[in-house]
Amino acid sequence: MRLIIYTGKGGTGKTVISCSTAIKLAEKKYNTLIISSDPAHTLNDAFQLQSTITRNRNDNNAIDVFPCLQVLQIDPTLEMNTRYREVISYIASMFSSKGIDEVLAYEIAMMPGMIQLFSLLKVEEVIRLRSHDVVVLDMPASGEALRYLYFPKLVGKIGNRVTSLLGAFSGFTEIFQAFSGISIPNKILRYEKDLFNSLNQLSDIIKDNSITTLRLVANPDSFSIENAKRAFMAASLYGINTDLAIINKIFPYKDSEVKSDEFYTNWTKFQHVKVREAKSNFYPLPIREVPLHSTELAGIEMLRANADIIFGDDDPSMIFYTGKPYSVIDQPPKNLKISVKVPFTQKQDYDIKRLGSEVIIKLDSPTGYLVNVIPLPTITFDMKMIGTRLRNNTLNVLFRRPD
Repeated sequence: MRLIIYTGKGGTGKTVISCSTAIKLAEKKYNTLIISSDPAHTLNDAFQLQSTITRNRNDNNAIDVFPCLQVLQIDPTLEMNTRYREVISYIASMFSSKGIDEVLAYEIAMMPGMIQLFSLLKVEEVIRLRSHDVVVLDMPASGEALRYLYFPKLVGKIGNRVTSLLGAFSGFTEIFQAFSGISIPNKILRYEKDLFNSLNQLSDIIKDNSITTLRLVANPDSFSIENAKRAFMAASLYGINTDLAIINKIFPYKDSEVKSDEFYTNWTKFQHVKVREAKSNFYPLPIREVPLHSTELAGIEMLRANADIIFGDDDPSMIFYTGKPYSVIDQPPKNLKISVKVPFTQKQDYDIKRLGSEVIIKLDSPTGYLVNVIPLPTITFDMKMIGTRLRNNTLNVLFRRPD
């Protein structure tokens, strides 16, 4: 099985890219499911399935688009009400018993990230049932999307310990209640244990590089590319394999522009500089370039044409790259090393300096200078950069902890 996850800044076109990928997979006879939890129901608009979705608005069941392709537009609120209602209600009742207003108690019980987490659990269910060959996941547009992919492992580890501890008290409810002031029904304990087991399974799926790959979608502009680069580093640190970057909505370049097209020409030149920078910034990932279409992308035929531009004759289910572009290596007692794959081999090719939470690399390329900005992990924020070393296309940046 394969799980392909698309992430990117809002407005980059990742939903269209996800849908195009799903169509290409289905046409290659893979039993394909595309999943989205976007509250805007963007899959419905992309496939133009509004009438079908309206008839199915009261459930979270997959809908057939054509042979080998199904669409699952998750309503996270409905998913929680049908599958996790008892847990949410129990947490809310605990807050309510402490004197918190009932409406507010339910809002507090719905902690940040739970909607995305419960949507991911739907992915775990689909993969566990092995109902499809490939699952394409259109992640919600968020800079924190990668945290939700790592969160299951963290919650699973904590949850197993908590569940084991509470399970030991299951026969001594009165004693436990005397110490804690909280009575935990056995039914809730069993329910939570099943939930934590699902989280662990989901984590194993996401970190299995033979099953799961992350794909970045960015537009040829600074904000979008910087957002994707941070996701790229986070994925590497979390152990999630990123195998492809797609630069979407590129203005087609024209050599013979007249002065009346100066506005368009300036934007086109700017975008193509950004595409060149992206090839350096996302090294060693393969890059796919997608032009801005002359009309809005909607409907199966246009999505199919877009898929041909992205993948050509390639199989979208293949893993286009396997590796770890970023590595953080602890060097006790005081040093930390960050290793980054770079597209240059000579020291004279670059100039490097730190600026806050980023390392700025100025590259001297045959067509002029390019700037590569490497986002730094949180652990380095109070550290001092003490040196750099370049070897075999790997740039090692050394940091020292404060005394």
